[in-house]
Amino acid sequence: MNTLKSITLFHLMINNQQMIGIQFQPDKVIHALIKTLANPKWSKEYKMVYLLNTKQNLSEIFHIFKGTVWINYHRFSTNKPLNTTNPELDVQWFRNRKSNPSYRFCPEEYLLKLELKRYANNTARTYIGFFELFINHYKEKELNAIDENDIRAYLQLLVQKKMSNSSINQVINAIKFYYEVVKGMPHRFYDIERPRKEYKLPSVISKVEILALIDHTTNIKHKCILQLLYSTGLRKSELLNLKLKDIDSHRMLVIVKNAKGNKDRLTLLSAKVLDNLRLYFKEYSPKEYLFEGQKGGKYSGESVLRIVKMASIKAKTRQNVTPHVLRHSFATHLLESGVDLRQIQVLLGHNSSKTTEIYTHVATNTFKSIKNPLD
Repeated sequence: MNTLKSITLFHLMINNQQMIGIQFQPDKVIHALIKTLANPKWSKEYKMVYLLNTKQNLSEIFHIFKGTVWINYHRFSTNKPLNTTNPELDVQWFRNRKSNPSYRFCPEEYLLKLELKRYANNTARTYIGFFELFINHYKEKELNAIDENDIRAYLQLLVQKKMSNSSINQVINAIKFYYEVVKGMPHRFYDIERPRKEYKLPSVISKVEILALIDHTTNIKHKCILQLLYSTGLRKSELLNLKLKDIDSHRMLVIVKNAKGNKDRLTLLSAKVLDNLRLYFKEYSPKEYLFEGQKGGKYSGESVLRIVKMASIKAKTRQNVTPHVLRHSFATHLLESGVDLRQIQVLLGHNSSKTTEIYTHVATNTFKSIKNPLD
């Protein structure tokens, strides 16, 4: 096979019908083979040959070109595995909303695919919210009639409204999920430009301020929540998912299950925290989750945010403190005390060391060895 000759398959939507696009460089052999296909046509808009997207036509393309021309079908197929370990997705709330003739709801097939793929609840809510905003912007258009130019115009509007780059990326993901996953057209909007990723340093507070937050919190349950967030480096969602059996007092470890990326990991358990957890357990007697609401069940994320905010106000910290600031502070303080970056990566559950390396930019020991030119 001559590897210099190649075609690339694309998903196209033309006249509300799914088409197979065939892109190639001018070549007599490829032109001759194209003519043997069933009713091939030329698209001026996409600048490629296309034909109806059917199993028979796709099979015919592989039969005709295989062995003669290299077929690049990576943009046409997807092999992404299902997220089989995510907790059960609850999208029933979206289904139970009262119908509103003036508002376009997310299609049922979108919700079904989110459930099938076992997307995390937070991701599903984000996708549904952003996708509904998008389809209501083009309320008079059929979904299959929306093209790349419409998406670019909508994204430009979001930029003009000063939406953050991270939010715009989530909007793109929500839109692509419908066309590329729900409708089965992987990489159809591959060429949609994404905004550059914002580079921001993590917000960190000092150990003195951490202790002040804890000291100004008298409720034993709230104190344990603050101490655990800081001393383990847990994300808020990970803290809320902790169960009683996840506290290993013999090995002084906290077991984090089904964390981000569907991975389990271990992190540190402080002796001081363990003492307070025992006091907390005697007073509150949780049944399943380490922290539970008044009526049982998992504690709410809003309550955790409120606890951290109130402690910050009472301690008069100089900056806004969130659960993630406590996680950043945990990592930074470990680095400053000489803990190896790889060990911190494991404790935080980062897939890449590059993610953990950002803490070298805020750790004070990075700068202490540098003599200031003024001095």
